[in-house]
Amino acid sequence: MTIPNPGLATKTSLYDTAALREAALLIRAGEPVAAPTETVYGLAGDATDGQAVAAIYAAKGRPSFNPLIVHVADREMAERLAIFSPVARALADAFWPGPLTLVLPVRDGAGIAPAVTAGLPTVALRMPAHPAMQGLIRESGKPLAAPSANRSGGVSPTRAEHVLSSLGGRIRMILDAGPTSEGLESTIAAPEEDHVRLLRPGPVTAAMIAEAADAPVRDAKGGKIEAPGQLESHYAPGKPLRLNAMRAERDEYLIGFGLMPCSYNISPEADLREAAKNLFAALHLADASSSSAIAIAPIPEEGIGVAINDRLRRAAA
Repeated sequence: MTIPNPGLATKTSLYDTAALREAALLIRAGEPVAAPTETVYGLAGDATDGQAVAAIYAAKGRPSFNPLIVHVADREMAERLAIFSPVARALADAFWPGPLTLVLPVRDGAGIAPAVTAGLPTVALRMPAHPAMQGLIRESGKPLAAPSANRSGGVSPTRAEHVLSSLGGRIRMILDAGPTSEGLESTIAAPEEDHVRLLRPGPVTAAMIAEAADAPVRDAKGGKIEAPGQLESHYAPGKPLRLNAMRAERDEYLIGFGLMPCSYNISPEADLREAAKNLFAALHLADASSSSAIAIAPIPEEGIGVAINDRLRRAAA
């Protein structure tokens, strides 16, 4: 599928062996490709190629001070790029492959393009669980820098059509493997000697990290930008967003949680995991609706609800 655009022709290909090979050829040629992970769709490019990384930033319109997550196929690839402390190893053992990103010291000679780390001495690493992104890393033979596949600051994509509406004409290919399973970006954590700093909440909760690391978890709010998702305004739809709404005001698209009248309900059963999976899709629907504003019901500040509320506060900023 393509859309008319004076820029590139953007092709959406259903994920299979042939599409994976075509995507890997584009990666090796320095072109970014959109592909799903279990969290959101990412815009993947060779993390060792400065021009490929520049193409990611250009396609997204992403500020250069905002670092990228590098996706790896296995622990061997990860340990070639970064230095793992005992705490970092414990977290990787517990949650990789999966939705946890670790911010670690870059290893000398790692070969990562400088723009990936935005001049920092650390690199953000994740081993994704989704077979499409795993296959793309292995087929291309490269660690892949892959921020969310959307214009910078906008709502993250959880379906191929979200990518197309945001980046159509800016990239050549989207691998379509259906909706993502988690629906929120990965948790980002920075392991220290005796504690773990939580840089971005996500599907792996602070309690899960504390148990696996056998160390306290501290919130890293208000510090310098060390990882994606820390900008005050982020994940934002194109319309005003009102939080903690129990009913819709005039011309509002109301996103519900639990049993309530609404335009779209992210979890009628008030299940936080289901709500996380459906949140960004709901924001995309609301943005495309005829309503001039968006409202969303209160979300409990517990478990993955912490991550949902983090995204909503930044979306409304």
